[in-house]
Amino acid sequence: MCRLFGLSSAPSRTRATFWLLDAPDSLVEQSHRDPDGTGLGFFGADGTPHVDKAPLAAFDDRAFAREARSVESATFLAHIRYASTGDLTDRNTHPFLRGGRLFAHNGIVGDLPRLDAELGAELRATITGDTDSERFFALIDRETEALGGNVAAGITRAARWIAAHLPVYALNLVLTTRDELWALRYPDTHGLYVLRRGPGGHHGARHLDHSGTAGRMRVHSSDLAAAPAVVVASERMDDHPGWRLLRPGELLHVRGDLETVSRVVLPDEPAHRLTPADLGAEAAASQQAV
Repeated sequence: MCRLFGLSSAPSRTRATFWLLDAPDSLVEQSHRDPDGTGLGFFGADGTPHVDKAPLAAFDDRAFAREARSVESATFLAHIRYASTGDLTDRNTHPFLRGGRLFAHNGIVGDLPRLDAELGAELRATITGDTDSERFFALIDRETEALGGNVAAGITRAARWIAAHLPVYALNLVLTTRDELWALRYPDTHGLYVLRRGPGGHHGARHLDHSGTAGRMRVHSSDLAAAPAVVVASERMDDHPGWRLLRPGELLHVRGDLETVSRVVLPDEPAHRLTPADLGAEAAASQQAV
């Protein structure tokens, strides 16, 4: 199953290390099980978005691992890909970038020709890859711009259209700007958790050191010994009692001052909910938890 990780320390810029090679429970270990891509998105001090990603397993791309090891930003977005659609190329590897926003998705959307028709030829021409995820992001971007830049409303409108018209296995996503973060869990296929972390965490005066229970991902930040943060992840990544599972259909918005707004925006099941039995062998394998 693809893994999502988002972190905001806004308005503070913090330095975080994303382990790919240095730890036994790192992304390189995960890449032996999820061998289709790793990606890291963040923002420079001037607000410029940056994406470091590799379409191959981390153990096959040490140059990417070195580049992605330590970065500074107010928001971060990391993704491990197990491909369900699209070749193993850079253009199909998350995160995706559009309009100064970064996006990563965990799940499957079916009937891509109908989604292409909804996007239209002009917007479809801006999509460089083959994935359902990049198309989903393009639809969100279109709706966001049509709604005057309201990202939450754009996500809601795009996800509702997909849920009403296309086969859906999962639409879990994290989207970031230079100082804001949004996360959606829909439906209840995969988990997505949020943690409001005070300075120093649950035990006080401690740096952040998050690691998935199955060695899925590891993130370290000494700066967060003294600064608060909000974390979103596909699983609980430490023993903090504050981890909360987002409700099915819940959209979380972490504002630039770390205040959060959260509500269920998709209360109903998808009109055509996919099950593992509906997926091909490769797609079904991409959605299994390891």
